[in-house]
Amino acid sequence: MRLYAARPDVRLVQVLADVGVLVWAVLWVLVARTVHRAVLVLAEPGRAVEDLGASVADSMGSAASAAEDVPVVGDELAEPLGSLGDAAGSVSGSGQAAQDAVGTLATVLAVVLVVLPVGWLLVRWLPWRLRWVREATAVSRLTGSAQPDLDLLAARAVATAPLPRLAALPPGTGAAWRAGDPQAVRSLAALEAGRLGLRLPAPDVPGSGATTPPLSG
Repeated sequence: MRLYAARPDVRLVQVLADVGVLVWAVLWVLVARTVHRAVLVLAEPGRAVEDLGASVADSMGSAASAAEDVPVVGDELAEPLGSLGDAAGSVSGSGQAAQDAVGTLATVLAVVLVVLPVGWLLVRWLPWRLRWVREATAVSRLTGSAQPDLDLLAARAVATAPLPRLAALPPGTGAAWRAGDPQAVRSLAALEAGRLGLRLPAPDVPGSGATTPPLSG
């Protein structure tokens, strides 16, 4: 599998694009972490309410236990104190619920801040990158064997290459290609390989069927 082009200019664009995607992802991860920490600050009041409620509940529980020891009226004194302790426990639970809600909000915001911008860029970058890898790997298979199949690349160039690039080829290239001229085949194959930033193997490769200097995109 081929990941980068042979031509320096095309390879530079690919490397910059890959690094740009990585930097973009890291940037949004850092932003998400910052937002997550900032939102968690909102949980402090809930934590304070929880601590206060727990403290009051403990105090009321201790007071109720002590009131029960009072002769004659101990139960009557302990009952309202116990009710206050239960209410304080409810307040403590509300503080914990507020903290949980803030924690959930912080997590959701952090995930959204990473998934949306990074996913948006990946949707544009990944298909382009995978398409190039597939096509470049196919070209490498066609040209990397003992008998490079340049005819397929030449036919592809004839069918899909922009007209200005075809017109820039030497006059008579089309007729020579139809006649099976190795130089014409190589010129057209080099045009298709050059579209991907690749170079054809040297013409002295066994079975290449050409003896002319190599052409590159």
